[in-house]
Amino acid sequence: MKVELRILRYDPEAGAIPAGDAPVVGLPAAGPHWQRYDLEVDPMDRVLDLLLKVKAEQDGSLSFRRSCGHGICGSDAMLINNRNRLACRIRVDQLGRKISVAPLPGLPVVKDLIVDMSGFFGKYRSVKPYLINESPEPERERRQSAQDRTKFDDTTKCILCAACTSSCPSFWARPEYVGPAAIVQAHRFIFDSRDEGAGERLEILADEDGVWRCRTIFNCVDACPRGINITRAILEVSSAIVGRRG
Repeated sequence: MKVELRILRYDPEAGAIPAGDAPVVGLPAAGPHWQRYDLEVDPMDRVLDLLLKVKAEQDGSLSFRRSCGHGICGSDAMLINNRNRLACRIRVDQLGRKISVAPLPGLPVVKDLIVDMSGFFGKYRSVKPYLINESPEPERERRQSAQDRTKFDDTTKCILCAACTSSCPSFWARPEYVGPAAIVQAHRFIFDSRDEGAGERLEILADEDGVWRCRTIFNCVDACPRGINITRAILEVSSAIVGRRG
């Protein structure tokens, strides 16, 4: 089948696109602009296949991130037909004959579909996303019941693609907001029975740019390629903060 693929292109030599700015049609070719490619594809091709086809056959200057190609690494999250998705998972037959691809919203654009993730990962690191346990190490392992594991099983699925955070209106309005992805990563350890750092993380997330910025709009849940109930996780962290202070 034939498809019309439109990609928001950006040449870094022409100046930066401010974070959060909406794509603009009709600007000079050196700056942010939409570029059209007509392709003959299979309905089961993924958007990543289309981007690779464009780069190999029509325009080698096209820039985008990708790695595993199987929805595990999260590196190819993009705005596809106005929704945050992984290019390696969404297929042509799910989108139709007209497909638009743009960089993730709310993040500074580096080139074409590549965004600057340094701020995103800085917030991830701020919530201490690792096991904290100062107790003497056991001889074999820190045991945990299946019941205790279920408390945070959902949030272990996060692949840090930034699809949730960059779909969040609260993040667009206030980039200082720690964002859904960081809260999900904190949740994974806050509710881990083997961890001793929950108090530290709850104090971090009780900040004005922590969990209270969430407005339960559910954009993050819709955007998550792993099906994590992110809003529920945020509310559980909020409840833990209230319970700790109460």
